[in-house]
Amino acid sequence: MAATFKGGYHVHDHKSLTNTRPTEALPDCDLHIFPLRQHIGAPLTPCVAVGDYVYVGQKLADSDQFVSAPVHSSVSGTVTAIKEHIHDSGTMVEAVFVENDKKYEIYKECVPHDYRNMSREQVLTLIRDAGIVGMGGAGFPTHVKLQPKTKVDHIIINGAECEPYITSDHRYMLEEADSIIYGLKVCMYALGINDGHIGIETNKRDGIQNLKKSKEFNEHIHIIPLKKKYPQGAEKQLIKAVTGRHVPAGKLPADAGCVVVNVATAVAISNLFKTGLPPVIKNVTVTGDAIKNPSNFKARTGTPVKFLIEAAGGFAAEPEKVISGGPMMGITQYTVDYPVTKTTSSVLAIVKAQKTYDEAAPCIRCGRCVGHCPMHLMPYKLAECSKKDDIDTARRYNVLECIECGLCSYICPANKNLLQFIRMIKPDVMKKVREEAQNNGK
Repeated sequence: MAATFKGGYHVHDHKSLTNTRPTEALPDCDLHIFPLRQHIGAPLTPCVAVGDYVYVGQKLADSDQFVSAPVHSSVSGTVTAIKEHIHDSGTMVEAVFVENDKKYEIYKECVPHDYRNMSREQVLTLIRDAGIVGMGGAGFPTHVKLQPKTKVDHIIINGAECEPYITSDHRYMLEEADSIIYGLKVCMYALGINDGHIGIETNKRDGIQNLKKSKEFNEHIHIIPLKKKYPQGAEKQLIKAVTGRHVPAGKLPADAGCVVVNVATAVAISNLFKTGLPPVIKNVTVTGDAIKNPSNFKARTGTPVKFLIEAAGGFAAEPEKVISGGPMMGITQYTVDYPVTKTTSSVLAIVKAQKTYDEAAPCIRCGRCVGHCPMHLMPYKLAECSKKDDIDTARRYNVLECIECGLCSYICPANKNLLQFIRMIKPDVMKKVREEAQNNGK
């Protein structure tokens, strides 16, 4: 029996568009744009100037804060500008522009390391200096995750990839199985754990078999088949499925003795120790019915997304929506000029949206949003609190536990966009929680 969690829903995955398409290298791109916001944490300060020549793997920006992650160049060439540019969040952020000389000269400090001959502190420092983050989309710095404040005894590689359309992690399993397990072993070493787990949905059985055939696979690596269900890849749901443990409300995975790392992050860790290179190349799925030739690409960070779309044959039809990420948790874009970052996993172009929300329609109290919510919340009630600006009630109903998976909006028969209302009130609740914490600390 495949492991799973209570709640969730079987969402049509649409992965057949690209799951059998091998990952392709992209042609050379003339200009790469590196946003300085590619992680959760403190902002970065540029450490290069206009006119500087930079190499592949050279640091472009950094911070002295613990919760932060530097950004590196994926090409060699000249810094032509440091200015604001569009980010996939829809906002303008500071970015470093590098004109690609197409020589791809490697920075001298990028050298391989054998983690087995290093101390735990050295391993963590190397991961931090490489700017490795949660590359499935979260962007949380990995070196912080690998230094939990509580004792952990489980490290789980997240290979669920439950978001519809996206197949970039699946291709890693088929093409870089050795790297996934090697990256897991580095994490096990850093945490002092003897066994590692990899959770993979059963619609990727070829990925499961390929990992088991890896030369890195041994009796300490445990692959857990997961039921194909959304959002199986959410951290708390994955932990429940793999270990049976429950992450308490308001707590982190480490409080349940677990650390979760994405497949792409494990590959990045492996590449760092084997080659010395930080995460400058990323698997990206370009898909949807508006794309002429849906494809998987190995994209250098900083590559404009419009370049990837052109490499996939361009638009087969005018898209109604272009989304960075998947249809459930991705962000709709108003331009394709934004660049690939460390957390970019997919570009989705849709001719016609499958669902149109109707906020005028009344809630029929069917309870589907409650029954399928993976966090066991009452989304319809939280949406009502948002409309009334009732912060206290939303807090009592645990609005901060919402993982914003979008399932409530997806399954609502009244076509109400419940998630949008929940997102509107969450910042107000978080603000009040912080203010109370500050006042209690005085």
